[in-house]
Amino acid sequence: MKTITVFTPTYNRAYCLHKCYESLIEQSNQDFIWLIIDDGSSDNTEELVNSWIDEGKITIQYHYQENQGMHGGHNTAYKLIKTVLNVCIDSDDCMGENAIEKILNAWNLIKDKPEFAGLVGLDADESGNIIGTKIPQNVTETTLYDLYHTHKIQGDKKLVYRTEIVKKYPAYPIFEGERFVPLGYLYQLIDQDYKLLPINEVLCVVEYMADGSSLNILKQYRRHPRGFAFSRKSRMHLDTSFMNKFKNAIHYVSSSMFIKNGSFINESPEKLITILAIPFGVLLNIYIRFKTKN
Repeated sequence: MKTITVFTPTYNRAYCLHKCYESLIEQSNQDFIWLIIDDGSSDNTEELVNSWIDEGKITIQYHYQENQGMHGGHNTAYKLIKTVLNVCIDSDDCMGENAIEKILNAWNLIKDKPEFAGLVGLDADESGNIIGTKIPQNVTETTLYDLYHTHKIQGDKKLVYRTEIVKKYPAYPIFEGERFVPLGYLYQLIDQDYKLLPINEVLCVVEYMADGSSLNILKQYRRHPRGFAFSRKSRMHLDTSFMNKFKNAIHYVSSSMFIKNGSFINESPEKLITILAIPFGVLLNIYIRFKTKN
């Protein structure tokens, strides 16, 4: 049994998936499985992956499902993964140089410490520039929430989790007609019970594609309001600061307007804060409608 599963949800990304594959075959440590969740692709993804399986250069597991969106791909991956650790590398990204080796070296420091859910490392762009900021050297344990809100780091970071811990938590909900729920929902749940080991090592090389969710966030807000409303309710419930609760309430109000949910105040875990956020939520909703009208 391999130690770590690298899983990649993909949808019609055959044109760029080879970069992820090439980064994996170049890893100095091959103690991993590459799990590809084909989320209903209509291109030649399956044919391409089968050709790589035939090459036999790395261990590949392929799974096809009807389109459910990124979070649905994560749900399926967590059901299928049997290795001790897992990490998601998106279909338009690459595994960092020697990243598997770096992960396993760090894992040896915490594998006998049950209070750790896993570790968090860095993302970099294709030129080697760190996305956002590095993690302060004096931070030896953290949660993802504290990393951003207490230690004030910026930019996307790469998470590696113990599989047995991820499986303890509820799956992302699937809303009919929608294909997106913010992945941070699960991470914030894990933060309530466990810590992460921070490492200032590049684990993932990212490229923000024109068809990727990172560059289309306002359109995502409009297309998937139930998913965003669900996420904002969870954040309001779990957050500890008034200002963060208030910001999430603003987004919750806006998403509730898109789905014409007249019960959004009663359904909010922070009713008073939600009432205070209504004027700002209305303005945000108008802004999103204006920016996405085409």
